[in-house]
Amino acid sequence: MNTEEFLGWLDNKNQPFLIPSSEKPLIMGVLNVTPDSFSDGGCFLSSDKASEHALTLIEQGADILDVGGESSRPGSLPVSVDVELSRVIPVIEQIRKQSDVCISIDTYKPEVMCAAVHAGANIINDIYALRTKNALTMAAQLDVPICLMHMQGTPSKMQQNPQYSDGVVNDVTAFFKERVNACLQEGIIKERLILDPGFGFGKSVRDNLEVSTNLDKFQEFGIPILLGVSRKSTIGALLNKEIHNRLIGSIALTVYAALKGVSIIRTHDVAETNQALQMIAALGKVD
Repeated sequence: MNTEEFLGWLDNKNQPFLIPSSEKPLIMGVLNVTPDSFSDGGCFLSSDKASEHALTLIEQGADILDVGGESSRPGSLPVSVDVELSRVIPVIEQIRKQSDVCISIDTYKPEVMCAAVHAGANIINDIYALRTKNALTMAAQLDVPICLMHMQGTPSKMQQNPQYSDGVVNDVTAFFKERVNACLQEGIIKERLILDPGFGFGKSVRDNLEVSTNLDKFQEFGIPILLGVSRKSTIGALLNKEIHNRLIGSIALTVYAALKGVSIIRTHDVAETNQALQMIAALGKVD
Protein backbone atom coordinates (compact mmCIF):
# COMPACT_ATOMS: atom_id res chain seq x y z
CA MET A 1 0.00 0.00 0.00
CA ASN A 2 1.44 3.36 -1.01
CA THR A 3 0.73 6.78 0.46
CA GLU A 4 -2.08 7.68 -1.92
CA GLU A 5 -3.80 4.37 -1.28
CA PHE A 6 -3.46 4.77 2.49
CA LEU A 7 -4.90 8.29 2.45
CA GLY A 8 -7.82 7.00 0.41
CA TRP A 9 -8.29 4.20 2.92
CA LEU A 10 -8.31 6.72 5.79
CA ASP A 11 -10.86 8.91 4.04
CA ASN A 12 -13.20 5.92 3.83
CA LYS A 13 -12.87 4.96 7.50
CA ASN A 14 -15.45 7.35 8.93
CA GLN A 15 -17.65 4.44 9.96
CA PRO A 16 -16.68 1.62 12.36
CA PHE A 17 -14.78 -1.19 10.67
CA LEU A 18 -16.42 -4.51 11.49
CA ILE A 19 -15.47 -8.02 10.41
CA PRO A 20 -16.73 -10.30 8.92
CA SER A 21 -16.54 -8.24 5.73
CA SER A 22 -14.79 -8.45 2.39
CA GLU A 23 -12.08 -6.14 3.76
CA LYS A 24 -9.48 -7.08 6.35
CA PRO A 25 -7.53 -4.84 8.73
CA LEU A 26 -4.31 -3.37 7.44
CA ILE A 27 -1.07 -4.91 8.68
CA MET A 28 1.68 -2.71 10.10
CA GLY A 29 4.98 -4.59 10.10
CA VAL A 30 7.41 -3.78 12.92
CA LEU A 31 10.93 -2.73 11.91
CA ASN A 32 12.95 -1.76 14.98
CA VAL A 33 16.36 -0.29 14.24
CA THR A 34 17.44 -0.57 17.87
CA PRO A 35 19.84 -2.66 19.95
CA ASP A 36 17.40 -3.17 22.83
CA SER A 37 13.80 -3.63 21.64
CA PHE A 38 12.16 -6.46 23.57
CA SER A 39 11.68 -8.84 20.62
CA ASP A 40 13.90 -7.92 17.67
CA GLY A 41 16.48 -5.63 19.26
CA GLY A 42 19.82 -5.78 17.47
CA CYS A 43 18.53 -7.75 14.50
CA PHE A 44 18.33 -4.90 11.99
CA LEU A 45 20.83 -2.26 13.11
CA SER A 46 22.44 -1.85 9.68
CA SER A 47 20.41 -0.11 6.99
CA ASP A 48 21.13 -2.99 4.59
CA LYS A 49 19.69 -5.60 6.96
CA ALA A 50 16.78 -3.35 7.85
CA SER A 51 15.85 -2.63 4.22
CA GLU A 52 16.18 -6.32 3.36
CA HIS A 53 13.81 -7.19 6.19
CA ALA A 54 11.47 -4.42 5.05
CA LEU A 55 11.17 -6.02 1.62
CA THR A 56 10.49 -9.37 3.28
CA LEU A 57 7.70 -7.84 5.38
CA ILE A 58 6.15 -6.30 2.26
CA GLU A 59 6.28 -9.65 0.46
CA GLN A 60 4.61 -11.29 3.47
CA GLY A 61 1.72 -8.85 3.35
CA ALA A 62 2.65 -5.70 5.28
CA ASP A 63 0.64 -2.66 4.17
CA ILE A 64 2.69 -0.29 6.35
CA LEU A 65 6.22 -0.48 7.75
CA ASP A 66 6.68 1.00 11.22
CA VAL A 67 10.30 2.13 11.61
CA GLY A 68 11.52 2.87 15.13
CA GLY A 69 14.89 4.01 16.45
CA GLU A 70 14.21 4.06 20.19
CA SER A 71 12.99 1.14 22.26
CA SER A 72 9.79 1.66 24.27
CA ARG A 73 9.90 -1.69 26.07
CA PRO A 74 9.20 -1.53 29.83
CA GLY A 75 12.26 -0.16 31.63
CA SER A 76 13.86 1.32 28.52
CA LEU A 77 15.57 4.70 28.60
CA PRO A 78 15.37 7.43 25.94
CA VAL A 79 18.09 8.07 23.39
CA SER A 80 19.22 11.42 21.98
CA VAL A 81 17.74 12.97 18.87
CA ASP A 82 21.03 12.49 17.03
CA VAL A 83 21.20 8.79 17.87
CA GLU A 84 17.61 8.20 16.81
CA LEU A 85 18.12 10.10 13.56
CA SER A 86 21.27 8.12 12.78
CA ARG A 87 19.29 4.91 13.12
CA VAL A 88 16.08 5.66 11.24
CA ILE A 89 16.86 8.13 8.45
CA PRO A 90 19.26 5.90 6.44
CA VAL A 91 16.76 3.05 6.69
CA ILE A 92 13.80 5.15 5.52
CA GLU A 93 15.86 6.53 2.63
CA GLN A 94 16.97 3.06 1.57
CA ILE A 95 13.46 1.59 1.76
CA ARG A 96 12.13 4.52 -0.24
CA LYS A 97 14.63 3.81 -3.02
CA GLN A 98 13.25 0.29 -3.32
CA SER A 99 9.53 0.67 -2.63
CA ASP A 100 6.67 3.15 -2.43
CA VAL A 101 5.19 1.28 0.57
CA CYS A 102 3.64 3.42 3.28
CA ILE A 103 6.21 4.07 6.04
CA SER A 104 5.38 5.02 9.60
CA ILE A 105 7.95 6.68 11.85
CA ASP A 106 7.64 5.47 15.44
CA THR A 107 8.80 8.53 17.39
CA TYR A 108 7.70 11.20 19.83
CA LYS A 109 10.45 13.69 19.02
CA PRO A 110 9.43 16.56 16.70
CA GLU A 111 12.92 16.75 15.17
CA VAL A 112 12.74 13.07 14.19
CA MET A 113 9.20 13.47 12.87
CA CYS A 114 10.33 16.26 10.59
CA ALA A 115 13.46 14.56 9.28
CA ALA A 116 11.70 11.23 8.79
CA VAL A 117 8.80 12.70 6.80
CA HIS A 118 11.23 14.61 4.60
CA ALA A 119 13.18 11.37 4.09
CA GLY A 120 10.04 9.58 2.90
CA ALA A 121 7.92 8.56 5.91
CA ASN A 122 4.18 9.01 5.52
CA ILE A 123 2.74 8.48 9.03
CA ILE A 124 3.70 9.56 12.55
CA ASN A 125 3.21 6.88 15.22
CA ASP A 126 3.63 8.59 18.59
CA ILE A 127 3.53 6.70 21.91
CA TYR A 128 3.09 10.05 23.70
CA ALA A 129 0.18 11.11 21.45
CA LEU A 130 1.87 14.43 20.56
CA ARG A 131 2.29 15.50 24.20
CA THR A 132 6.02 16.14 23.86
CA LYS A 133 6.99 19.82 23.59
CA ASN A 134 6.42 21.13 20.02
CA ALA A 135 5.27 17.72 18.74
CA LEU A 136 1.68 18.82 18.15
CA THR A 137 2.77 21.91 16.20
CA MET A 138 5.26 19.89 14.16
CA ALA A 139 2.70 17.21 13.30
CA ALA A 140 0.24 19.86 12.13
CA GLN A 141 2.91 21.44 9.93
CA LEU A 142 3.90 18.11 8.39
CA ASP A 143 0.26 17.35 7.52
CA VAL A 144 0.53 13.55 7.55
CA PRO A 145 -1.63 10.92 9.28
CA ILE A 146 -0.92 10.51 12.99
CA CYS A 147 -1.43 7.62 15.38
CA LEU A 148 -2.17 8.78 18.92
CA MET A 149 -1.33 6.12 21.50
CA HIS A 150 -2.38 5.95 25.14
CA MET A 151 0.39 5.37 27.65
CA GLN A 152 0.39 5.92 31.40
CA GLY A 153 3.76 7.23 32.54
CA THR A 154 6.96 6.71 30.55
CA PRO A 155 8.53 3.49 29.22
CA SER A 156 11.13 3.48 32.00
CA LYS A 157 8.48 3.39 34.76
CA MET A 158 5.15 2.60 33.09
CA GLN A 159 4.89 -0.96 34.44
CA GLN A 160 5.57 -0.01 38.05
CA ASN A 161 2.12 -0.72 39.48
CA PRO A 162 -0.09 1.15 36.96
CA GLN A 163 -3.40 2.33 38.42
CA TYR A 164 -6.65 3.61 36.85
CA SER A 165 -8.97 5.24 39.36
CA ASP A 166 -11.88 5.41 36.93
CA GLY A 167 -11.14 2.10 35.21
CA VAL A 168 -8.73 1.63 32.32
CA VAL A 169 -11.38 1.80 29.57
CA ASN A 170 -12.86 5.05 30.90
CA ASP A 171 -9.42 6.59 31.37
CA VAL A 172 -8.28 5.64 27.85
CA THR A 173 -11.53 7.02 26.41
CA ALA A 174 -11.09 10.32 28.28
CA PHE A 175 -7.48 10.50 27.09
CA PHE A 176 -8.54 10.00 23.48
CA LYS A 177 -11.15 12.75 23.77
CA GLU A 178 -8.56 15.19 25.10
CA ARG A 179 -5.92 14.35 22.49
CA VAL A 180 -8.34 14.37 19.55
CA ASN A 181 -9.61 17.80 20.65
CA ALA A 182 -6.02 19.05 20.98
CA CYS A 183 -5.32 17.94 17.42
CA LEU A 184 -8.49 19.52 16.06
CA GLN A 185 -7.67 22.81 17.76
CA GLU A 186 -4.21 22.73 16.16
CA GLY A 187 -5.80 22.33 12.72
CA ILE A 188 -5.25 18.59 12.26
CA ILE A 189 -8.35 17.12 10.67
CA LYS A 190 -10.07 14.10 12.18
CA GLU A 191 -9.67 12.15 8.94
CA ARG A 192 -5.89 12.08 9.49
CA LEU A 193 -6.06 10.52 12.96
CA ILE A 194 -5.65 6.93 14.19
CA LEU A 195 -6.08 5.81 17.81
CA ASP A 196 -4.09 3.14 19.67
CA PRO A 197 -5.22 2.14 23.21
CA GLY A 198 -1.65 1.14 24.04
CA PHE A 199 -1.80 -2.55 24.92
CA GLY A 200 1.10 -3.15 27.32
CA PHE A 201 1.94 0.52 27.86
CA GLY A 202 1.36 1.35 31.52
CA LYS A 203 -1.19 -1.43 31.97
CA SER A 204 -1.43 -4.59 34.04
CA VAL A 205 -2.42 -7.95 32.58
CA ARG A 206 -5.99 -7.33 33.71
CA ASP A 207 -5.94 -3.83 32.22
CA ASN A 208 -4.81 -5.21 28.86
CA LEU A 209 -7.59 -7.80 28.89
CA GLU A 210 -10.18 -5.13 29.74
CA VAL A 211 -8.94 -2.91 26.90
CA SER A 212 -9.09 -5.86 24.50
CA THR A 213 -12.62 -6.90 25.41
CA ASN A 214 -13.82 -3.31 25.05
CA LEU A 215 -12.10 -2.37 21.78
CA ASP A 216 -15.46 -1.73 20.11
CA LYS A 217 -16.21 1.05 22.62
CA PHE A 218 -13.36 3.17 21.26
CA GLN A 219 -15.15 3.35 17.92
CA GLU A 220 -17.37 6.11 19.27
CA PHE A 221 -14.80 8.54 17.87
CA GLY A 222 -15.33 7.38 14.28
CA ILE A 223 -11.55 7.06 13.96
CA PRO A 224 -9.65 3.90 12.93
CA ILE A 225 -8.23 1.88 15.82
CA LEU A 226 -4.71 0.43 15.72
CA LEU A 227 -3.64 -2.36 18.07
CA GLY A 228 -0.22 -3.85 18.77
CA VAL A 229 -0.24 -7.04 20.86
CA SER A 230 2.55 -8.91 19.09
CA ARG A 231 4.64 -11.09 21.48
CA LYS A 232 3.85 -8.85 24.47
CA SER A 233 4.35 -9.79 28.11
CA THR A 234 0.65 -10.20 28.88
CA ILE A 235 0.61 -13.13 26.47
CA GLY A 236 3.70 -14.55 28.15
CA ALA A 237 2.15 -14.14 31.60
CA LEU A 238 -1.09 -15.87 30.63
CA LEU A 239 0.44 -18.70 28.61
CA ASN A 240 3.76 -19.01 30.44
CA LYS A 241 5.68 -18.53 27.17
CA GLU A 242 8.90 -16.70 26.37
CA ILE A 243 8.97 -13.93 23.76
CA HIS A 244 9.59 -16.06 20.67
CA ASN A 245 6.98 -18.64 21.65
CA ARG A 246 4.03 -16.24 21.79
CA LEU A 247 2.86 -16.46 18.18
CA ILE A 248 -0.34 -18.42 18.84
CA GLY A 249 -1.37 -16.09 21.65
CA SER A 250 -0.61 -13.08 19.46
CA ILE A 251 -2.69 -14.45 16.59
CA ALA A 252 -5.60 -15.26 18.91
CA LEU A 253 -5.67 -11.68 20.20
CA THR A 254 -5.31 -10.34 16.66
CA VAL A 255 -8.31 -12.31 15.43
CA TYR A 256 -10.35 -11.18 18.41
CA ALA A 257 -9.35 -7.57 17.79
CA ALA A 258 -10.38 -7.81 14.14
CA LEU A 259 -13.79 -9.11 15.17
CA LYS A 260 -14.04 -6.17 17.58
CA GLY A 261 -13.50 -3.67 14.75
CA VAL A 262 -9.79 -2.85 14.89
CA SER A 263 -8.59 -1.41 11.58
CA ILE A 264 -4.79 -1.79 11.79
CA ILE A 265 -2.78 -4.58 13.38
CA ARG A 266 0.85 -3.87 14.33
CA THR A 267 2.90 -7.06 14.38
CA HIS A 268 6.33 -8.65 14.13
CA ASP A 269 4.82 -11.77 12.53
CA VAL A 270 3.41 -10.41 9.29
CA ALA A 271 3.04 -13.64 7.28
CA GLU A 272 1.13 -15.50 9.99
CA THR A 273 -1.02 -12.48 10.86
CA ASN A 274 -1.87 -11.99 7.20
CA GLN A 275 -3.02 -15.60 6.87
CA ALA A 276 -5.23 -15.35 9.94
CA LEU A 277 -6.85 -12.11 8.80
CA GLN A 278 -7.38 -13.42 5.27
CA MET A 279 -9.31 -16.39 6.67
CA ILE A 280 -11.57 -14.14 8.75
CA ALA A 281 -12.15 -11.76 5.86
CA ALA A 282 -13.12 -14.76 3.70
CA LEU A 283 -15.99 -15.46 6.09
CA GLY A 284 -17.38 -12.03 5.34
CA LYS A 285 -17.63 -12.90 1.65
CA VAL A 286 -20.00 -15.80 2.27
CA ASP A 287 -23.61 -14.87 1.50
